[in-house]
Amino acid sequence: MRTFVHGGAAWGVACPRRPSRVAGVTMAGFSARGLGTVRMVPHPAVTLLLEFGAGSPVLDCAAGQQQRGSIVAGPGLGSGGAIRARGENIECVQVRLSPVIARAVLGASPADLDGAVVSLGDLWGREASRIREQLGDVSSWQDRFALTDALLARRYEAGPLVDPEVAWAWHRIAVSRGLARVDGLAAEVGWSRKRLWSRFRSQLGLPPKRAVKLVRFDHAAHRLVAGEGAAQVAADAGYADQSHMHRDVMAFTGVTPATVAGEPFLAVDDIAWPSRGTPAKPHVSRDLRLGRRPEARRLTL
Repeated sequence: MRTFVHGGAAWGVACPRRPSRVAGVTMAGFSARGLGTVRMVPHPAVTLLLEFGAGSPVLDCAAGQQQRGSIVAGPGLGSGGAIRARGENIECVQVRLSPVIARAVLGASPADLDGAVVSLGDLWGREASRIREQLGDVSSWQDRFALTDALLARRYEAGPLVDPEVAWAWHRIAVSRGLARVDGLAAEVGWSRKRLWSRFRSQLGLPPKRAVKLVRFDHAAHRLVAGEGAAQVAADAGYADQSHMHRDVMAFTGVTPATVAGEPFLAVDDIAWPSRGTPAKPHVSRDLRLGRRPEARRLTL
């Protein structure tokens, strides 16, 4: 476990030694004696937080609502700067699920979350309590990652696939870092625009145009955190100008690009998610186009 220090934040961060057996799953472990209030910055993935420590993370949401313990949230968690995390004596495994596989893993479409943070117990019932107990019973982070991966792989194998055309459209948006022309996606997959928009929204939890904006914002935000100049980031990320990027960042986070550049939630990514970037090809492989699930990699527990 490495120590992450950024301003007033000091967390322990652990990473799996092996990739997940399910393409589209990444995870990291976090330990924090005291988690000061941290702004949740939107990310183009479904977030699954599995807590098992003596304390419990608290998410302060819009309109004074709170969520405690293990949670799940759709792509864009924290949009508008509306969600903050805090707590003491926290230990958790955070999983990022590609929207393409989230429906299978969760047993529900990300669209069913309707942009809200949902208690994992409400979604999984007793299985949420069982995984919490199992994570607490093992002593090493690698064993926790293995337990989590086995759970996700089992659920994925039993869950429904998204349409291969929807998976292909998501892949095009992701690999282009939000520069894909939305109007051309339907033609690429051979569907009508109306059909693709409807299926994309219902299966992945957000419409294609929103997906493009979110992916583009995520790429730009991480470059700002890396210390790159706002004007250059705006130009490279495909914004019309710096003011355009400023408006997008404000819409997603509620703060300016200069403030986003100092957010610990983003700064920790270089340690916690070192392999972030181009999505794995199995999402749009020949197997997926034919409606077959790619073979899972074997992992010895």
